[in-house]
Amino acid sequence: MPSDAAAKGVKLERYASGGALLLRRVASGKFVSASSHLLFRATVLATLALVFLFALHYPSLLSRSFSLASDGSSSSVPGASRSHASHRSLLASSSAAATYGGERWQKEIRRSAKPRRDGGLSVLVTGAGGFVGAHCSLALKARGDGVVGLDNFNSYYDPALKRGRQQLLADRGVVVLDADINDALLLERLFEAVPFTHVLHLAAQAGVRYAMEAPQTYVASNVAGLVSVFEAAAKHADPQPAVVWASSSSVYGLNTDAPFSEDHRTDRPASLYAATKKAGEAIAHAYNHIYGLSITGLRFFTVYGPWGRPDMAYFSFARSIVAGEPITLYADARRDFTYIDDVVKGCVGALDTAGRSTGSARSGKKSGPAPLRVYNLGNTSPVPVTRMVAILEKLLGKKANKRIIAMPSNGDVPFTHANVSHAAHDFGYRPTTSLDAGLRHFVDWFVQYYKLDIKIAKPSTTSKKPATATKKKASTMSAASS
Repeated sequence: MPSDAAAKGVKLERYASGGALLLRRVASGKFVSASSHLLFRATVLATLALVFLFALHYPSLLSRSFSLASDGSSSSVPGASRSHASHRSLLASSSAAATYGGERWQKEIRRSAKPRRDGGLSVLVTGAGGFVGAHCSLALKARGDGVVGLDNFNSYYDPALKRGRQQLLADRGVVVLDADINDALLLERLFEAVPFTHVLHLAAQAGVRYAMEAPQTYVASNVAGLVSVFEAAAKHADPQPAVVWASSSSVYGLNTDAPFSEDHRTDRPASLYAATKKAGEAIAHAYNHIYGLSITGLRFFTVYGPWGRPDMAYFSFARSIVAGEPITLYADARRDFTYIDDVVKGCVGALDTAGRSTGSARSGKKSGPAPLRVYNLGNTSPVPVTRMVAILEKLLGKKANKRIIAMPSNGDVPFTHANVSHAAHDFGYRPTTSLDAGLRHFVDWFVQYYKLDIKIAKPSTTSKKPATATKKKASTMSAASS
């Protein structure tokens, strides 16, 4: 009996200890479960906080309104004032996209895209509210081609200037859509509505120094935006259009061989802006090779003229001289300043000689190789920036308060100099406008547009180049103001 009692005592003790262990395990499990819930909630809150902070500091990655200012060369003004690009919500743009393709919309697009001459082109111009885009659109319309424009009118510089250009185009029957090149649905419906023969892709985030402030906008517009246009042209257009797009002289980067030739190396960009343009040329090669798109890249050299970009040196300097504000010059900087009318002729020549794409959106295959080209569009005459300032001083009748500094490491290069022999051979590109004549046309427009009480100096009797294209103010935008 004592042994049985002892055995029962051991069992009870085991049950008791086992129950205590079970209770401890249950309690521990509840504690772990509660801890896991708390940890999960803390993780969710931390993630939301990080997303909020990311969105606050990098809104460009969560939006689709990227810079579409028409591409030229970089500004030569250190610290040029500019506002950050405005951004529209992805949700807002997707709801707006639902209105694309309506009967009225298609009617307006087709009317604007229809050529008025036999054999005329039908051209989609991206960045049509920009400097080069607006001038090219007017030139194409004036000779009887069909034109549809697209621009997102961001605030990289004063949108009022872009709206003024849009109004000039509207007055001549050119529709410019307020939309973004990264809106794939819009591009698809445009190509469904109109069999465009060509795309003149000038939409881009321009400027060398701004890339140090907002690098994501350059990748979004100059890389992702270019891919968006190529994708739509390759896979949603039937037949495929030929594409002419704006690269940049900035791709030459640290190249010291002069004049810059298309045969020179371009693998040493001096700025993120230049790197995105060089990336664009590599992407163009891929789409040409895979899909048979006819693609022509144009490397612009410091484009200037009426209705230009306010962040460019000549424009910014003119404003500062009039306002009596100091200007900062880089010592020994030289630029191949190219007048807008000459650049427009180059763009039109590239369109006219682009050749056909050989791919098919239906089969996804190409019938053979398609043209892949790249050209310099410059003036072939590098000019010291100090001389450009002297011409402005004479035209505006006022001395500039100049401050000359050494060139900093901010992406700018000491000089640019274009060799245009390939463009001259292939489509007769020959710039004819001297810097004196071109800046006179710019100042005429500048004084009229801003309603300044300035008597412009009379032209000199000598000029290094005959201004055959500018003597009669051939550009339809030269004397116009909003």
